[in-house]
Amino acid sequence: MRTEMLSHALTRRRFTQLSGMAAGALAIPEAIRAATTPDVSLVIAPYTLEASPKHHIKTLAYNGQIPGPLFRMREGRQQAVEIRNLSDQPEVVHWHGLFLPPAIDGAMEEGTPMIAAGASTRYTMTPSPAGFRWYHTHTFAGKNLTRAQFGGLHGFLLVEPRDNPAPYDREVFLALHDWRGQFLGGDDGYMSPVYDVTTINGKMLGFGDPIKVKQGERVMMHILNSSPTETHWISLSGHSFKVIALDGNEVREPQTVTMLRLAPAERVSAIVEMNHPGVWILGEVRKHIQATGMGIVVEYANSTGKAVWTQPEELIWSYRMFAKADETVPGAAAKTLELVFDSRFQGHGNEELWRINGLPYPQNSTPEHSPLLRAGERYRLVLKNKSMDDHPMHLHRHTFEIRRLEDGAAIAGLRKDVVLVQAGKTVEVEFVADNPGDTLFHCHQQDHMDRGFMMVFKYA
Repeated sequence: MRTEMLSHALTRRRFTQLSGMAAGALAIPEAIRAATTPDVSLVIAPYTLEASPKHHIKTLAYNGQIPGPLFRMREGRQQAVEIRNLSDQPEVVHWHGLFLPPAIDGAMEEGTPMIAAGASTRYTMTPSPAGFRWYHTHTFAGKNLTRAQFGGLHGFLLVEPRDNPAPYDREVFLALHDWRGQFLGGDDGYMSPVYDVTTINGKMLGFGDPIKVKQGERVMMHILNSSPTETHWISLSGHSFKVIALDGNEVREPQTVTMLRLAPAERVSAIVEMNHPGVWILGEVRKHIQATGMGIVVEYANSTGKAVWTQPEELIWSYRMFAKADETVPGAAAKTLELVFDSRFQGHGNEELWRINGLPYPQNSTPEHSPLLRAGERYRLVLKNKSMDDHPMHLHRHTFEIRRLEDGAAIAGLRKDVVLVQAGKTVEVEFVADNPGDTLFHCHQQDHMDRGFMMVFKYA
């Protein structure tokens, strides 16, 4: 019975993907299409990534590069978008962190039409809110660890703020990614991907161009974890990060730290004072992962020699560092929605089924099971993780505020669109239902999402 339920969940997601793809080219009438030039143009096509001379990875990419091009947009200024799909599978582009209508947000579960192989689509969107966002595929991978977020379809998006949150001299954009995974089962029977190549901006340590800096510069580093499944810890030898924004939203309490933790889909924006001349490594703190390639050289002008790595002594990171304590939210009390996460093992040789409140997607998103939101009301999501895995939970089309962490103390002022809920822990977040339409809530681990770890919130 459980195996049948998992198969049904996967089949329903695949069916939804295929059934909507024919409408992808009809988002803008042909007359308007012919009369306008797109502000944003994306071409999805096969690409071979050279992570190093010995590591060539066949994948898909946007505009023939990994990561995809950086798009800079002005908040509130309408953008014409054109997407061409030259791959052999239906595709869709999710604009992660933006407040968009479901029809163009980029999730088939919300009703965004898929773009059929060989087809194209055009539409207009108005980017909001300001901050460091990103765009990526939102398709089904299953057991194919070259598809969906396991591949190269991810890119940077910066919605320009009206005022800079802090003074800096220039910006650097970095994407962390894991490649060439294979499913391995543990003693408990659960399957999880393990990777043998990791990159920053598509290159393994020692094979990409270094980040060239000058002494005295203040460099804003926008770092994205585009990994399909893995949390990463990042450090820059000889330097510290002043964190000013998480997931593109300014933090209440900027902090200077020696390490950053990024769960899948999280972003960190931090200023680095270039005050220690030399040749250094920015990379994964855990040695066995850095050994697979996750690092990049930072080189000062007029400095030479071998890049230096200094191993941090301990991993220290908490959302609490960037929030205020014990503040109240103005206005009416939030309505509480309890969401319990667990998995059901299907037997050896089968994949586990991920569930929210005892049901996988799409069973948990029927009218009798899906949360019903009312526009303008505030909701508190009580996220109870009863599984043995950590889960980066993402809410589409909204921003939430983290209100309570694992230790039980209330916090306020930290706004995000992804929150890592650790194994066996509970996290509480609040948001205002201010963007009507079907809204997807899911774990951002690709394999978990494919196995049912999603739910669609409906608006009344």
